[in-house]
Amino acid sequence: MNHKSTTHLLLIGTALIITLGLGGLAQAQVKKGKTRPITTGQLMKGLVKPHCDALKKGFETAPADDKAWAQLAVHAAMMNEGSYLLMDDGGCPDGTWADASTKMMRQGSEEILKAIEAKDLAAAKTAFGTMTKSCKACHDAHKEKH
Repeated sequence: MNHKSTTHLLLIGTALIITLGLGGLAQAQVKKGKTRPITTGQLMKGLVKPHCDALKKGFETAPADDKAWAQLAVHAAMMNEGSYLLMDDGGCPDGTWADASTKMMRQGSEEILKAIEAKDLAAAKTAFGTMTKSCKACHDAHKEKH
């Protein structure tokens, strides 16, 4: 192999490595938006998880009174609002994330709110199942595996 061929192969190899490296960065997990300081992990731990856990626990038995139903509505409303925050500030990396946030989480939490208004525990549980599918879909695609 002559010097010209070796140089040409090195240039092609370097270009390929750079291209693959940049492509890998584009597919990396988004850890925060573009301008706000909150990280995706903080948003999940501070907003999504506590309200999701409260809904799960609240739907284990029928809420005892109007106050308990109203508290569940707060949790469902916060989950709904979270679906907007997860899409805001450039934090949405792809269609899987977008579908999970807008179709499953947002629509599921809206259905939970309707069921709570009707005091329909069975419908609330069904809607909760729909909403939590958003977590699995997004985590399967984006959460780092340990």
